[in-house]
Amino acid sequence: MRPSLAHRRAFCQRSGQDWKALGEPGAGRDQAASTTETVARTRRGPGRPPSMEVNFGITLRGPAEPIPDQDARRVSGMRRLARARLNHCGLASMTDPVTLVVSELVTNAIMHSGGTQVGFRMQLRDGLLYLAVGSDAPGKPAVRKPNDEAEHGRGLQLVEFVVLGSGGVWGIGDDGAAVWCLFPAKGEDR
Repeated sequence: MRPSLAHRRAFCQRSGQDWKALGEPGAGRDQAASTTETVARTRRGPGRPPSMEVNFGITLRGPAEPIPDQDARRVSGMRRLARARLNHCGLASMTDPVTLVVSELVTNAIMHSGGTQVGFRMQLRDGLLYLAVGSDAPGKPAVRKPNDEAEHGRGLQLVEFVVLGSGGVWGIGDDGAAVWCLFPAKGEDR
């Protein structure tokens, strides 16, 4: 669940940051336990950037089956966690765009992954906010071109619009199981 080197370089060139100083957003992290309960871990220590990771189980279902209520409630739970984390890090001004992206990505992972686990990660490092949402089922999310009458299919278009409009970049992990975003961290203390 990390951006490619090319995406990090392009973002850093636009934002004036040194891409080599960023390191890998997920470097050195422990693998999260596989569980059906929500596990939130916040790690911060000397030399360690603020990081939050949540992994939760979802119901295995077929494409035509409705999403169970307990899975649908995960979306609002992840929004609340993201909002609280942004407030904690002094980035409350980023709440609207970030929680919208989190909602879209978590919803997509629940609806379309076909898996039983979803992971959400937020990390603040070197003036950048890194978000990633992935699942245990590899697949290749794609930006769709729905017709005007379609009720679905615009989630990744919305993610792209919000992230690029905020001066960030986004992409799909090499294995296709995760979508990530980098936002320039803009807050009261930045």
